[in-house]
Amino acid sequence: MRILVIAATSLEIKPFQEYLATRGAPRGCQVDTCIGGIGLMHTAWRLGKQLVRQKPDIALQAGIAGSFRHDWPLGQVVTVGREQLGDLGVDDAGTFKDLFDTGLWTAGTPPFEGTGLVNTFSGLPLVPVMPVAAGVSVNTVSGSLPLIARLREKYAPDIESMEGAAFHYACLQEQVPFLQLRSISNYVEVRDKSKWNIPLAVETLNSALIKYVEEIGSRK
Repeated sequence: MRILVIAATSLEIKPFQEYLATRGAPRGCQVDTCIGGIGLMHTAWRLGKQLVRQKPDIALQAGIAGSFRHDWPLGQVVTVGREQLGDLGVDDAGTFKDLFDTGLWTAGTPPFEGTGLVNTFSGLPLVPVMPVAAGVSVNTVSGSLPLIARLREKYAPDIESMEGAAFHYACLQEQVPFLQLRSISNYVEVRDKSKWNIPLAVETLNSALIKYVEEIGSRK
């Protein structure tokens, strides 16, 4: 089985890459890693080139994320079932309208389900047992109360990232089974990096990623 693992930065999957270098891919698996870059644009371009070069059997996106939910502890790893684009649209006299609101996009146009990019988890050899989150993808990380309130009200997200929607869109369009894994590094609130725990999030993310790939290998 050919598995593609993509992350925005090398920091986020460094332990996984070290695991592959030391132990090799699990039996029956060929694992390629890809550093896509931060944000939707970089992820879309890098992933597009990768899928044209070699379409994998499954694609995994691994990264850290901010959480709107305080009942999830820092370091909690989740899968993402639904992605929304949180800041693609227009500012209409101080009111944000996304492209569905403006009529430039029509809800339900493939690969969208309604206005979201939904992973049904079909085609995966294994679906990990962990919370399933609703994600919102933004080009600017939220750090002010008005912006946080707008995203909560409009999209009811559980987590925020800068790449998830691009990953969902590309995999849905190319019909590649996929899984987005995110570990909570911080809460989405007025920006205060002293409250973040990126090392813990990276540790738990990579533990979950290694376990998932090993479990796939054990089924071969």
